[in-house]
Amino acid sequence: MDKIAYYNDLLARHEELLFHELSDCCGWKTEFIGIDFIQSRAIQGSSRDEIIEACMREIAAAGLVKEIAYAVAGQDVLLRLKVKGCMHLGKEIRLRERGIKVYNCIIVNMIHDQLIEKLGYETAYTAEIDVHEEEGWCEIKSAIFENMDKIGCVSDWAEECRRIDDENSWISVQA
Repeated sequence: MDKIAYYNDLLARHEELLFHELSDCCGWKTEFIGIDFIQSRAIQGSSRDEIIEACMREIAAAGLVKEIAYAVAGQDVLLRLKVKGCMHLGKEIRLRERGIKVYNCIIVNMIHDQLIEKLGYETAYTAEIDVHEEEGWCEIKSAIFENMDKIGCVSDWAEECRRIDDENSWISVQA
């Protein structure tokens, strides 16, 4: 029995049920999935980048991903991740096959949690997840808001993503 596939099936079903929950109060709670793992690690850092990179090292070292890279843009509120070889890719694929728009990433949940816990960020949320099944990777765009003043920041994320790609500003960690 493939235990990873089994657990991804369980997670996918759980997220599907919360996606269809009628009052729309449960779906956002999936942001808490995965944070127990990262909270059990001794994540250290005094800046956004130090926290993100420490999380990425722990996530890769534990074998949850083969490679993870990030870039920040858009008035410092766009956190863009590229995750290759994630053990949860099967969950995203199953959700998509069931007609559910993929809306939760366990890996970004961990990073969001540590930005909030360690640096006191006001809030964070996952805005978009693109699953590239054939190549075995996902791209996640999320908003990270350091303080109340940042919550009002608006930027052209499509343009910011092109700029990030053009500047080669990605920081990467491999397992």
